Amino acid sequence: MAEQKRDYYEVLGLDKNADDAAIKKAYRGLAKQYHPDMNPGDKNAEKKFKEASEAYAILSDPEKKKQYDQFGHAAFEGGAGGFGGFDFSGADFGDIFGDIFGDFFGGGSRRRGNNGPMKGANLRTSVRITFEEAVFGVEREIELTLKDDCHTCHGSGAKPGTSAETCSKCGGKGQVVFTQQSFFGTVRNVQTCPDCHGTGKVIKEKCIDCGGTGYIASRRKIQVSIPAGIDNGQSVRIRDRGEPGSNGGPRGDLLVEVVVGRHAIFQRQDTNIYSSVPVSFAIAALGGDIVVDTVDGKVIYEVKAGTQTDTKVRLKGKGVPSLRNREIRGDHYVTLILQTPDRLSQEAKELLKKFDELTGDSMNASRGVEAEKSESKSGKKKKFW
Repeated sequence: MAEQKRDYYEVLGLDKNADDAAIKKAYRGLAKQYHPDMNPGDKNAEKKFKEASEAYAILSDPEKKKQYDQFGHAAFEGGAGGFGGFDFSGADFGDIFGDIFGDFFGGGSRRRGNNGPMKGANLRTSVRITFEEAVFGVEREIELTLKDDCHTCHGSGAKPGTSAETCSKCGGKGQVVFTQQSFFGTVRNVQTCPDCHGTGKVIKEKCIDCGGTGYIASRRKIQVSIPAGIDNGQSVRIRDRGEPGSNGGPRGDLLVEVVVGRHAIFQRQDTNIYSSVPVSFAIAALGGDIVVDTVDGKVIYEVKAGTQTDTKVRLKGKGVPSLRNREIRGDHYVTLILQTPDRLSQEAKELLKKFDELTGDSMNASRGVEAEKSESKSGKKKKFW
Protein backbone atom coordinates (compact mmCIF):
# COMPACT_ATOMS: atom_id res chain seq x y z
CA MET A 1 0.00 0.00 0.00
CA ALA A 2 1.39 3.44 -1.00
CA GLU A 3 2.33 5.84 1.75
CA GLN A 4 -0.23 8.58 2.41
CA LYS A 5 1.18 11.98 1.44
CA ARG A 6 0.92 14.88 3.82
CA ASP A 7 -0.71 18.11 2.78
CA TYR A 8 1.85 20.40 1.15
CA TYR A 9 0.84 23.37 3.28
CA GLU A 10 1.23 21.23 6.38
CA VAL A 11 4.68 20.11 5.25
CA LEU A 12 5.84 23.74 5.02
CA GLY A 13 3.96 24.76 8.15
CA LEU A 14 1.75 27.26 6.32
CA ASP A 15 -1.93 27.95 5.81
CA LYS A 16 -3.56 28.09 2.37
CA ASN A 17 -3.50 31.89 2.32
CA ALA A 18 0.33 32.04 2.43
CA ASP A 19 1.89 34.24 -0.26
CA ASP A 20 4.97 33.52 -2.38
CA ALA A 21 7.34 35.19 0.08
CA ALA A 22 6.06 33.10 2.99
CA ILE A 23 6.32 29.90 0.94
CA LYS A 24 9.88 30.68 -0.08
CA LYS A 25 10.92 31.60 3.49
CA ALA A 26 9.39 28.45 4.97
CA TYR A 27 11.07 26.20 2.44
CA ARG A 28 14.46 27.86 2.80
CA GLY A 29 14.43 27.15 6.52
CA LEU A 30 13.45 23.49 6.05
CA ALA A 31 15.96 22.99 3.24
CA LYS A 32 18.83 24.20 5.40
CA GLN A 33 17.66 22.13 8.35
CA TYR A 34 17.16 18.81 6.59
CA HIS A 35 19.63 18.93 3.70
CA PRO A 36 21.43 15.56 3.45
CA ASP A 37 24.85 17.19 3.41
CA MET A 38 24.07 18.62 6.84
CA ASN A 39 22.65 15.29 8.05
CA PRO A 40 24.82 12.56 6.48
CA GLY A 41 23.33 9.11 6.78
CA ASP A 42 20.07 10.40 8.29
CA LYS A 43 17.34 8.79 6.19
CA ASN A 44 14.59 10.61 8.05
CA ALA A 45 16.17 14.01 7.31
CA GLU A 46 16.59 13.05 3.66
CA LYS A 47 12.94 12.07 3.48
CA LYS A 48 11.80 15.36 5.03
CA PHE A 49 14.05 17.31 2.67
CA LYS A 50 12.54 15.60 -0.39
CA GLU A 51 9.05 16.08 1.01
CA ALA A 52 9.64 19.80 1.56
CA SER A 53 11.22 20.13 -1.91
CA GLU A 54 8.20 18.52 -3.53
CA ALA A 55 5.85 20.81 -1.62
CA TYR A 56 7.81 23.90 -2.63
CA ALA A 57 8.00 22.82 -6.29
CA ILE A 58 4.19 22.73 -6.39
CA LEU A 59 3.27 25.71 -4.25
CA SER A 60 5.88 28.06 -5.77
CA ASP A 61 4.44 27.51 -9.27
CA PRO A 62 1.20 29.54 -9.68
CA GLU A 63 -0.34 27.09 -12.17
CA LYS A 64 0.57 23.96 -10.17
CA LYS A 65 -0.54 25.63 -6.95
CA LYS A 66 -3.90 26.37 -8.51
CA GLN A 67 -4.30 22.73 -9.57
CA TYR A 68 -3.27 21.49 -6.14
CA ASP A 69 -5.69 23.82 -4.36
CA GLN A 70 -8.50 22.44 -6.53
CA PHE A 71 -7.70 18.72 -6.82
CA GLY A 72 -5.08 18.05 -4.12
CA HIS A 73 -2.48 15.30 -4.71
CA ALA A 74 -4.68 13.73 -7.36
CA ALA A 75 -3.73 16.51 -9.77
CA PHE A 76 -0.21 15.07 -10.10
CA GLU A 77 -0.73 11.33 -9.80
CA GLY A 78 0.89 9.27 -12.53
CA GLY A 79 3.91 11.57 -12.97
CA ALA A 80 7.25 10.02 -13.65
CA GLY A 81 10.29 10.07 -11.37
CA GLY A 82 10.92 12.25 -8.34
CA PHE A 83 9.63 11.65 -4.87
CA GLY A 84 6.42 9.64 -4.72
CA GLY A 85 5.93 9.84 -8.49
CA PHE A 86 6.48 13.63 -8.85
CA ASP A 87 8.85 14.91 -11.55
CA PHE A 88 11.30 17.59 -10.33
CA SER A 89 13.04 18.15 -13.66
CA GLY A 90 11.03 21.25 -14.54
CA ALA A 91 11.31 22.92 -11.14
CA ASP A 92 13.48 26.02 -10.71
CA PHE A 93 15.21 26.10 -7.31
CA GLY A 94 17.75 28.76 -8.28
CA ASP A 95 16.50 31.48 -5.92
CA ILE A 96 16.29 29.10 -2.97
CA PHE A 97 19.45 27.04 -3.38
CA GLY A 98 21.67 29.93 -4.38
CA ASP A 99 22.77 30.34 -0.79
CA ILE A 100 22.72 26.64 0.07
CA PHE A 101 24.43 24.87 -2.83
CA GLY A 102 26.98 27.63 -3.18
CA ASP A 103 28.39 26.48 0.18
CA PHE A 104 27.79 22.75 -0.32
CA PHE A 105 29.17 22.43 -3.84
CA GLY A 106 31.61 25.35 -3.94
CA GLY A 107 29.52 27.34 -6.38
CA GLY A 108 29.82 30.60 -4.50
CA SER A 109 26.35 31.48 -5.74
CA ARG A 110 25.76 34.17 -3.16
CA ARG A 111 28.43 36.37 -4.72
CA ARG A 112 26.39 38.41 -7.12
CA GLY A 113 28.07 40.44 -9.82
CA ASN A 114 28.40 44.10 -9.03
CA ASN A 115 29.44 46.55 -11.73
CA GLY A 116 28.89 49.61 -9.53
CA PRO A 117 31.50 51.45 -7.46
CA MET A 118 32.80 49.36 -4.56
CA LYS A 119 34.84 50.54 -1.59
CA GLY A 120 38.30 49.02 -1.22
CA ALA A 121 39.25 46.60 1.54
CA ASN A 122 40.62 47.85 4.86
CA LEU A 123 44.28 47.35 5.72
CA ARG A 124 45.54 46.42 9.19
CA THR A 125 48.85 46.98 10.92
CA SER A 126 50.09 47.51 14.48
CA VAL A 127 52.34 49.88 16.41
CA ARG A 128 53.97 49.45 19.84
CA ILE A 129 54.02 52.32 22.34
CA THR A 130 54.94 52.81 26.00
CA PHE A 131 52.57 53.09 28.96
CA GLU A 132 53.14 56.85 29.25
CA GLU A 133 52.62 57.35 25.50
CA ALA A 134 49.25 55.62 25.79
CA VAL A 135 48.29 57.96 28.64
CA PHE A 136 49.27 61.24 26.98
CA GLY A 137 49.16 60.36 23.27
CA VAL A 138 51.97 60.31 20.75
CA GLU A 139 52.78 60.83 17.06
CA ARG A 140 54.28 57.82 15.32
CA GLU A 141 55.48 57.21 11.79
CA ILE A 142 54.81 53.80 10.29
CA GLU A 143 55.95 52.32 6.99
CA LEU A 144 53.85 49.92 4.94
CA THR A 145 53.10 48.87 1.37
CA LEU A 146 50.19 50.72 -0.25
CA LYS A 147 48.59 50.44 -3.68
CA ASP A 148 48.03 53.54 -5.80
CA ASP A 149 46.42 54.02 -9.19
CA CYS A 150 48.79 53.27 -12.02
CA HIS A 151 49.92 56.56 -13.61
CA THR A 152 50.16 54.92 -17.02
CA CYS A 153 46.64 53.52 -17.32
CA HIS A 154 45.07 55.69 -14.58
CA GLY A 155 43.72 52.62 -12.82
CA SER A 156 41.95 51.02 -15.78
CA GLY A 157 44.47 48.20 -16.15
CA ALA A 158 44.28 48.49 -19.94
CA LYS A 159 47.12 49.45 -22.25
CA PRO A 160 47.04 53.14 -23.13
CA GLY A 161 44.89 53.66 -26.21
CA THR A 162 42.75 50.59 -25.43
CA SER A 163 39.92 49.91 -23.02
CA ALA A 164 38.29 46.99 -21.26
CA GLU A 165 35.75 45.02 -23.28
CA THR A 166 32.45 43.52 -22.28
CA CYS A 167 32.94 39.97 -20.99
CA SER A 168 31.78 37.50 -23.60
CA LYS A 169 31.11 34.75 -21.09
CA CYS A 170 28.55 36.63 -18.98
CA GLY A 171 27.60 39.35 -21.46
CA GLY A 172 28.66 42.08 -19.00
CA LYS A 173 26.35 40.85 -16.23
CA GLY A 174 29.15 39.67 -13.98
CA GLN A 175 27.46 36.36 -13.25
CA VAL A 176 26.65 33.16 -15.08
CA VAL A 177 23.79 30.69 -14.69
CA PHE A 178 24.53 26.98 -14.71
CA THR A 179 22.66 23.80 -13.91
CA GLN A 180 23.51 21.02 -11.49
CA GLN A 181 22.26 17.50 -11.26
CA SER A 182 21.34 16.60 -7.70
CA PHE A 183 19.63 13.55 -6.26
CA PHE A 184 16.21 15.17 -6.74
CA GLY A 185 16.64 16.58 -10.25
CA THR A 186 18.13 19.52 -12.14
CA VAL A 187 18.87 22.70 -10.20
CA ARG A 188 19.69 26.10 -11.72
CA ASN A 189 22.40 28.03 -9.89
CA VAL A 190 24.05 31.43 -10.21
CA GLN A 191 27.79 31.99 -9.92
CA THR A 192 30.20 34.92 -10.23
CA CYS A 193 31.65 34.94 -13.72
CA PRO A 194 35.07 33.21 -13.59
CA ASP A 195 36.43 35.25 -16.52
CA CYS A 196 35.70 38.81 -15.35
CA HIS A 197 35.33 38.03 -11.61
CA GLY A 198 32.02 39.83 -11.45
CA THR A 199 33.13 43.10 -13.08
CA GLY A 200 31.49 42.43 -16.44
CA LYS A 201 34.64 43.65 -18.20
CA VAL A 202 37.68 41.84 -19.60
CA ILE A 203 41.04 43.47 -20.40
CA LYS A 204 42.49 42.11 -23.63
CA GLU A 205 45.63 44.28 -23.77
CA LYS A 206 47.00 44.81 -20.29
CA CYS A 207 49.01 47.79 -19.12
CA ILE A 208 52.72 46.97 -19.10
CA ASP A 209 53.48 48.90 -15.91
CA CYS A 210 50.80 47.40 -13.65
CA GLY A 211 50.19 44.09 -15.45
CA GLY A 212 46.48 44.83 -15.84
CA THR A 213 45.77 45.30 -12.13
CA GLY A 214 45.43 49.07 -12.39
CA TYR A 215 47.58 49.59 -9.28
CA ILE A 216 51.25 50.09 -8.39
CA ALA A 217 52.46 48.96 -4.94
CA SER A 218 55.06 51.04 -3.12
CA ARG A 219 56.43 51.54 0.39
CA ARG A 220 54.96 54.61 2.05
CA LYS A 221 55.51 56.38 5.36
CA ILE A 222 52.36 57.49 7.17
CA GLN A 223 52.05 59.67 10.24
CA VAL A 224 49.74 58.23 12.90
CA SER A 225 48.26 60.40 15.65
CA ILE A 226 47.64 58.15 18.66
CA PRO A 227 45.18 59.87 21.00
CA ALA A 228 45.67 60.28 24.74
CA GLY A 229 43.93 57.57 26.76
CA ILE A 230 44.08 54.79 24.19
CA ASP A 231 44.24 51.30 25.67
CA ASN A 232 46.02 48.14 24.65
CA GLY A 233 44.34 46.41 21.69
CA GLN A 234 42.38 49.45 20.51
CA SER A 235 42.84 50.71 16.96
CA VAL A 236 43.25 54.06 15.25
CA ARG A 237 41.35 54.42 11.96
CA ILE A 238 42.98 56.43 9.19
CA ARG A 239 40.47 57.19 6.46
CA ASP A 240 41.20 56.42 2.80
CA ARG A 241 44.54 54.73 3.43
CA GLY A 242 43.42 51.17 2.66
CA GLU A 243 43.10 49.24 -0.60
CA PRO A 244 41.88 51.16 -3.67
CA GLY A 245 38.22 50.79 -4.60
CA SER A 246 36.93 49.25 -7.80
CA ASN A 247 34.87 50.84 -10.56
CA GLY A 248 35.49 54.29 -9.15
CA GLY A 249 34.73 53.35 -5.55
CA PRO A 250 36.53 55.01 -2.60
CA ARG A 251 39.61 53.58 -0.89
CA GLY A 252 39.30 51.49 2.23
CA ASP A 253 40.67 52.56 5.61
CA LEU A 254 43.87 51.76 7.50
CA LEU A 255 43.36 50.30 10.98
CA VAL A 256 46.39 50.66 13.26
CA GLU A 257 46.20 48.44 16.33
CA VAL A 258 47.98 49.86 19.37
CA VAL A 259 50.10 47.51 21.51
CA VAL A 260 50.91 49.10 24.89
CA GLY A 261 54.01 47.88 26.71
CA ARG A 262 53.88 46.93 30.40
CA HIS A 263 55.04 49.37 33.05
CA ALA A 264 57.38 48.48 35.91
CA ILE A 265 55.14 49.84 38.70
CA PHE A 266 51.87 51.05 37.14
CA GLN A 267 48.85 48.97 36.24
CA ARG A 268 45.81 50.27 34.41
CA GLN A 269 42.10 49.48 34.56
CA ASP A 270 39.88 51.65 32.33
CA THR A 271 40.97 55.21 33.16
CA ASN A 272 42.38 54.45 36.63
CA ILE A 273 45.99 53.66 37.52
CA TYR A 274 47.10 51.42 40.40
CA SER A 275 50.45 51.12 42.18
CA SER A 276 51.95 50.39 45.62
CA VAL A 277 54.43 52.38 47.72
CA PRO A 278 56.54 51.17 50.69
CA VAL A 279 56.12 53.12 53.95
CA SER A 280 58.54 53.00 56.85
CA PHE A 281 57.36 51.97 60.31
CA ALA A 282 58.19 55.38 61.73
CA ILE A 283 56.11 57.28 59.17
CA ALA A 284 53.23 54.80 59.48
CA ALA A 285 53.23 55.22 63.28
CA LEU A 286 53.97 58.92 63.58
CA GLY A 287 52.74 60.23 60.23
CA GLY A 288 54.78 62.07 57.65
CA ASP A 289 55.38 62.75 53.98
CA ILE A 290 56.20 60.12 51.35
CA VAL A 291 57.12 60.40 47.67
CA VAL A 292 54.72 58.75 45.20
CA ASP A 293 55.56 58.16 41.52
CA THR A 294 52.74 59.08 39.09
CA VAL A 295 52.51 59.47 35.32
CA ASP A 296 52.75 63.23 35.95
CA GLY A 297 55.95 62.84 37.94
CA LYS A 298 56.73 62.57 41.66
CA VAL A 299 54.20 63.97 44.14
CA ILE A 300 54.31 64.37 47.93
CA TYR A 301 51.62 62.62 49.97
CA GLU A 302 51.10 63.09 53.72
CA VAL A 303 50.57 59.81 55.57
CA LYS A 304 48.40 59.98 58.66
CA ALA A 305 49.71 58.74 62.02
CA GLY A 306 48.69 55.17 62.80
CA THR A 307 48.35 54.11 59.13
CA GLN A 308 48.11 50.36 58.69
CA THR A 309 49.59 48.28 55.87
CA ASP A 310 47.44 47.78 52.73
CA THR A 311 45.80 51.16 53.27
CA LYS A 312 44.62 52.55 49.92
CA VAL A 313 44.78 56.25 49.10
CA ARG A 314 43.36 58.10 46.10
CA LEU A 315 45.19 60.69 44.03
CA LYS A 316 42.36 62.39 42.21
CA GLY A 317 42.86 63.27 38.56
CA LYS A 318 46.20 61.49 38.27
CA GLY A 319 44.89 58.66 36.09
CA VAL A 320 44.35 58.21 32.34
CA PRO A 321 42.50 60.81 30.21
CA SER A 322 39.19 59.86 28.64
CA LEU A 323 39.34 59.17 24.91
CA ARG A 324 36.27 61.36 24.41
CA ASN A 325 37.56 64.27 26.48
CA ARG A 326 41.21 64.38 27.47
CA GLU A 327 40.40 67.03 30.08
CA ILE A 328 38.59 64.37 32.10
CA ARG A 329 41.00 61.98 33.80
CA GLY A 330 40.68 58.95 36.03
CA ASP A 331 42.35 58.58 39.42
CA HIS A 332 45.53 56.99 40.75
CA TYR A 333 45.02 54.53 43.61
CA VAL A 334 48.06 53.84 45.79
CA THR A 335 48.36 50.94 48.22
CA LEU A 336 50.63 51.72 51.22
CA ILE A 337 52.76 48.72 52.21
CA LEU A 338 54.37 48.84 55.69
CA GLN A 339 58.09 48.20 55.28
CA THR A 340 59.91 46.26 58.02
CA PRO A 341 63.62 47.07 58.37
CA ASP A 342 65.91 44.03 58.08
CA ARG A 343 69.21 45.68 59.12
CA LEU A 344 69.31 47.35 62.54
CA SER A 345 72.26 48.53 64.59
CA GLN A 346 72.56 47.40 68.22
CA GLU A 347 71.55 50.85 69.39
CA ALA A 348 68.47 50.79 67.17
CA LYS A 349 67.52 47.37 68.53
CA GLU A 350 67.79 48.57 72.12
CA LEU A 351 65.67 51.63 71.33
CA LEU A 352 63.10 49.46 69.58
CA LYS A 353 62.90 47.19 72.64
CA LYS A 354 62.41 50.23 74.84
CA PHE A 355 59.72 51.47 72.49
CA ASP A 356 57.99 48.10 72.70
CA GLU A 357 58.01 48.19 76.52
CA LEU A 358 56.30 51.58 76.43
CA THR A 359 53.68 50.55 73.87
CA GLY A 360 52.39 47.26 75.28
CA ASP A 361 55.48 45.17 75.94
CA SER A 362 54.55 42.73 73.17
CA MET A 363 57.97 41.09 73.24
CA ASN A 364 57.39 39.86 76.82
CA ALA A 365 53.77 38.80 76.30
CA SER A 366 54.76 35.13 75.96
CA ARG A 367 56.59 35.18 79.32
CA GLY A 368 53.43 36.28 81.06
CA VAL A 369 51.52 33.37 79.59
CA GLU A 370 54.16 30.87 80.77
CA ALA A 371 54.07 32.36 84.28
CA GLU A 372 50.30 31.99 84.44
CA LYS A 373 50.57 28.34 83.40
CA SER A 374 53.17 27.65 86.13
CA GLU A 375 51.04 29.28 88.84
CA SER A 376 47.99 27.36 87.70
CA LYS A 377 49.80 24.00 87.92
CA SER A 378 51.28 24.86 91.32
CA GLY A 379 47.88 25.83 92.74
CA LYS A 380 46.25 22.61 91.58
CA LYS A 381 48.88 20.45 93.33
CA LYS A 382 48.53 22.26 96.69
CA LYS A 383 44.76 21.94 96.60
CA PHE A 384 44.95 18.20 95.88
CA TRP A 385 47.17 17.44 98.93
